[in-house]
Amino acid sequence: MSRLLYIGFDQLNLSHGILRSADPTSDTVLLVESARMLQNPNWHSQRIYFLLSSARHFVEELKLAGFNTIYIQAPTTIDGIEKARKQTGIEDVFAAEPNSYRLTQNLQSINVQISESDFFFTGREDFLEWAKSQKSHLMENFYRLQRKRLGYLMDGNLPLGGEWNFDKDNRLPPPKNHVFPVPPKFEWDEIDQQVMREIAGKYWGAEPKNYWATTRRDALKQLEFFVENVLPGFGPYEDAMPADSWSVNHSILSPYLNNGLLHPAEVVDAAIERFERGDVPINSIEGFVRQIIGWREYINGMYWYLGEDYRNRNQLQAQRKLLPLYHDPAKTEMNCVRSIVEDVQTRGWAHHIPRLMVLSNLALITGTNPQEYLQWMREVFIDAADWVMVPNVIGMGVHADGGAMMTKPYAAGGAYISKMSTYCKGCRFNPKSRTDDDACPFTTLYWDFIDRNLDEFKSNHRMFQQTSGLKRLSDLPETRARAKFVLDELSAGNL
Repeated sequence: MSRLLYIGFDQLNLSHGILRSADPTSDTVLLVESARMLQNPNWHSQRIYFLLSSARHFVEELKLAGFNTIYIQAPTTIDGIEKARKQTGIEDVFAAEPNSYRLTQNLQSINVQISESDFFFTGREDFLEWAKSQKSHLMENFYRLQRKRLGYLMDGNLPLGGEWNFDKDNRLPPPKNHVFPVPPKFEWDEIDQQVMREIAGKYWGAEPKNYWATTRRDALKQLEFFVENVLPGFGPYEDAMPADSWSVNHSILSPYLNNGLLHPAEVVDAAIERFERGDVPINSIEGFVRQIIGWREYINGMYWYLGEDYRNRNQLQAQRKLLPLYHDPAKTEMNCVRSIVEDVQTRGWAHHIPRLMVLSNLALITGTNPQEYLQWMREVFIDAADWVMVPNVIGMGVHADGGAMMTKPYAAGGAYISKMSTYCKGCRFNPKSRTDDDACPFTTLYWDFIDRNLDEFKSNHRMFQQTSGLKRLSDLPETRARAKFVLDELSAGNL
């Protein structure tokens, strides 16, 4: 039987998804480049480049594997599939589970037959069963179950090294005069060049500069570089934010995991094999494995468990418009924010601590509308996907779900940024002050955020220390006045 196999731009893998059972002698593979995807000028140019170039390279890989392959440019995905049906005369279209609610509904509306995806360790029904059995959805509980189920880093029924989690060893600030590994760059071919010619000048952010792989071959090179050169030091500085390194000791593999060029099983297996050679400390390998089999799987599971409307939650009634500095780093004098947004502008990427504790923290304590901030995050990060960004932003980043995912907001003042980064050196703001003219906006707004939302937090036992601290502030009126000034100036792009 001839089948038309639809492949999303986030399922670029010959061995997984709908292609795991494909037959080159009878199946036709379809990829659709949707014009709707390309119409927003706020997309990061490198995100668009990465999506298009990776997909077009994958078409060449499919052809080399013997598949009859169609790459269609159409107004929408639905239009592209219907065009392919007419072009091939094949009505039966098959696909692996899409990774977003919207695409799932689109495929269902035109009778595409959807099968279970294997791009994750955990099937959606399996996660749903776990989630329904829990009183609270602690990632740590899920992660331990994953370790037992998958057998990674286990000594019989016990965790290797005697601990499930070595996170306490992975919170060191940036060391002085430390040189972090420099990630490799990748050579462009004609496909890369052609994509660049098509998108030049149309989107936000700097044009691509060879930072990102767009083929499986080069994605594997990035994996090899990480396990050979970076993994041993992954753990200790996992949360550090040095101003002179954009990648620190992170793997930079999330774009390739999220578009299918790499599969999580091969990534974990490569890391475990490297660990077993004997020179990777347990806190580094455990921290990395936890990100892949724990956090990544948990976020995907929670996206589907929490439901389609979860993205619209706004428990704290945050209504401020997205601050100008998110699109133009010159609109702020805060060294940490300006530097990180410049990094995002340059590469479309920042690691999880700048995302959470600077960018999202600022959106949280300024009362920025969660849906506006979510849209920005989806637009500018090269590894953005709906299933990634919705729980990470709504649940973790801006606490818009009232604690459905995280029991307390990830709010912090300037002291945290000063401790975990080198950004404060040379910045005109003082992280220890909340009311002076040079008070760090993070410090001022942190206490104002607690004050503004006191009724919401006073019954949360995990916020007891913060709400009690607020009561002891002798300068609360001055803090409120300074906060109003800071919010007004940030909204105007003047601070």
